[in-house]
Amino acid sequence: MLTFLGFAMVITFMYLIMTKRLSALIALILVPILFAVFGGFAPKIGPMMLEGITKLAPTGVMLMFAILYFALMIDSGLFDPAVRKILKLVKGDPLKIAVGTAVLALVVSLDGDGATTYMICVAAMLPLYRRIGMSPRIMAGLIILAGGVMNMTPWGGPTARAASALHVDPSDIFVPMIPAMLAGCAAILAIAWCYGLRERARLGELHLQGDDVDHSEISVSQFPDARRPKLIWFNGALTLALMVALIAGLLPLPVLFMVAFSIAMIVNYPCLQQQKDRVAAHAGSVLAVVGLIFAAGIFTGILSGTGMVDAMSKSLLAVIPPALGPYLAVITALVSMPFTFFMSNDAFYYGVLPVLAEAASHYGITAAEMARASIVGQPVHLLSPLVPSTYLLVALAGIEFGDHQRFTLKWAILVCLCIMVAALLLGTFPLFSTL
Repeated sequence: MLTFLGFAMVITFMYLIMTKRLSALIALILVPILFAVFGGFAPKIGPMMLEGITKLAPTGVMLMFAILYFALMIDSGLFDPAVRKILKLVKGDPLKIAVGTAVLALVVSLDGDGATTYMICVAAMLPLYRRIGMSPRIMAGLIILAGGVMNMTPWGGPTARAASALHVDPSDIFVPMIPAMLAGCAAILAIAWCYGLRERARLGELHLQGDDVDHSEISVSQFPDARRPKLIWFNGALTLALMVALIAGLLPLPVLFMVAFSIAMIVNYPCLQQQKDRVAAHAGSVLAVVGLIFAAGIFTGILSGTGMVDAMSKSLLAVIPPALGPYLAVITALVSMPFTFFMSNDAFYYGVLPVLAEAASHYGITAAEMARASIVGQPVHLLSPLVPSTYLLVALAGIEFGDHQRFTLKWAILVCLCIMVAALLLGTFPLFSTL
């Protein structure tokens, strides 16, 4: 009975959000409640939901302040010098333009917001592509590949979903994955280099009129009044200290981002009204993400509290050949590509991953290892027709969605495989469990 209820609940949830009958936020709250009542768990629903929300509270706090912090850094102009330098260096060389596109996208996508990344990068690079005659498909492909890798940060979304679904600290997922993510970044730069060489051979290196234009006024900040060019060194040092503390694990992630955000806010915007304006400017992004995390607390709380996830994992174990059980981590990494392409991240991380992780635990594979494996497919996920921001990218670049998919998909799979191989070589998650 529990197995049937569990799979029916997950399928119903996935159906409702994939057919757009309900938003993920509403479905995560209402669907588990209805199934729990139907299963006779009505008297215990309250404590189950509260326990799930309590477990996810640190993740919600971390996401809130991480999004606000990086939004604040972009508003203040921290990344402007890097953007200006890239634009100044690329000039009329197709090789430099391609590599510069990848570097720019990796820098700008640090805030985890795909739509913002696309608007900034396309606005900066598309005129160069048009002037020199390079294909905008290359630009769009490199931007979305960079966004796919940087989407694996805790504030990007998938890592937070995996952490909330499996009740794992996001830092336990993200920090060990950093070297593998760097391998993915190296793969993107190599792809950019290859396309740059090909375009240089086709077009040659051109000296365009206006190559020596002044880039000093270019900024990725959408709020001119919020720029703080005199505080760039302070903001850079603060961000570097935050990253070092994050990797070293000096404090829990929520505390680190709360402290860093508070320091950045009071130094950059000492006026109370300015502080309110900065928070209000990004309140929509924060609410959308954090609300989803707390709603997931209800879903995972009921899924675990009723015993559904245990029953589902046992049924999954019964159909998985014993010879494949020890390979569940690498299997999860591989299936994360097609699964997150054909279904939303919410459906995969809240519906499929908990069952896979519970089954893997019987073979000695930890929840953190399964969570790391589950985010490998993100570069492929962003090419899914279910991702709204991708339509914005192709519209801005002036290319067809199908052309974009055909051009980029093979490279997205290659980047995912590079990340997976690096993670396996570094022991981030196991190829084979010996337990």
